[in-house]
Amino acid sequence: MSDLHQDLRLLRNEADAATRREWNRSVPFPEALFDRWERARVLGFGEGSSVFDSVHVLGQVEVGRKVWIGPFVMLDGSGGLLTIGDHCDISAGVHIYTHDTARRCVSMGAAPILTGQVTIGSGSYLGSQAVVLPGVTIGSRCVVGSNSFVNTNLPDRTIAVGSPARPVGRVEGDGEDVRFVYSDQS
Repeated sequence: MSDLHQDLRLLRNEADAATRREWNRSVPFPEALFDRWERARVLGFGEGSSVFDSVHVLGQVEVGRKVWIGPFVMLDGSGGLLTIGDHCDISAGVHIYTHDTARRCVSMGAAPILTGQVTIGSGSYLGSQAVVLPGVTIGSRCVVGSNSFVNTNLPDRTIAVGSPARPVGRVEGDGEDVRFVYSDQS
């Protein structure tokens, strides 16, 4: 085994031990090496925001304060501005796109690439593996369920789930008195 290989194994083990001590978790080696808050600062994201090293950030992306962006997220602002407000959580594996090439592909290149800006309002939560399409606005204080496909706008305080995402409830209250009120599904 080469000295470099041994050094990397030692560094990986030390980084993993430190991450487990500080955060009670074990993450892939690159995630343990880099500071999520520093990466957010380098990208020009708002104060107190963090972004995992595995996140892809393309094009025009603006992120507010105290935003948590989980691992393996795609923030694709290559087709227009992608804006995320303050105090949002973007869970693992979420994909947010400002362009869509499907029409161009199935038209054999005749149709243009669809583009449109995307806005996520402050205080919104996007569950893991959610997908947001170009031109969509998700209001403030919204909850989007895991694996949801968001292709239409969601008003403030909407709880939406499914593929395509449909409103199933509302976020009510403020401060510590926030509660989720679900629509009657009978």
